[in-house]
Amino acid sequence: MSKPPIVPETTVSGIAVDPRTLERVIPESRRPDGSVRKQIKIRPGYTPQEDVRRFRGTRQAQMDANSLPKGHIIGWAPPPQAAVPPASKAGMSKAQKKNEKRKEKRKEKREETKVKDNWEDDDEGEGEPASPAASASAKSKEGAHTPEKPNWAAAPDTKEAEKKDAGAEGLADKLEKLEVR
Repeated sequence: MSKPPIVPETTVSGIAVDPRTLERVIPESRRPDGSVRKQIKIRPGYTPQEDVRRFRGTRQAQMDANSLPKGHIIGWAPPPQAAVPPASKAGMSKAQKKNEKRKEKRKEKREETKVKDNWEDDDEGEGEPASPAASASAKSKEGAHTPEKPNWAAAPDTKEAEKKDAGAEGLADKLEKLEVR
């Protein structure tokens, strides 16, 4: 058994544990005029008003526990440590195991989801098929005009295609004339 401390720890109200009797007491003290106050015994279970802690609800206590330590630098992350394995499954209840699985699935789903860099990426890739084979299969599904399966309603009009080509050539000629040299 270790020896009791020479100066026992005291509460805010001055109550200490007597090392000889292990009772709660207010130790004797000296008044300014030199006389000595007697030691006062405290009844078991009594808590003076000064020692009563302020009530903290469960959420408040949780917030206090999660608060950053004094002197913490925001944005600084400590160096990574070895991966800590989750709590042993033997000590978990059925609901806890189920919640752990759900948590892992959500984590995997978040990793799979890709966040686009900017708003303009929304249009890319939606209208265009990924490969030429995919585009051919898409056209065949739509009932497009092919030599094997002619579909005259879906066949392009050759006159309109020629007009588009002529318009493109005319536009190119105009741009050449406007070019500054």
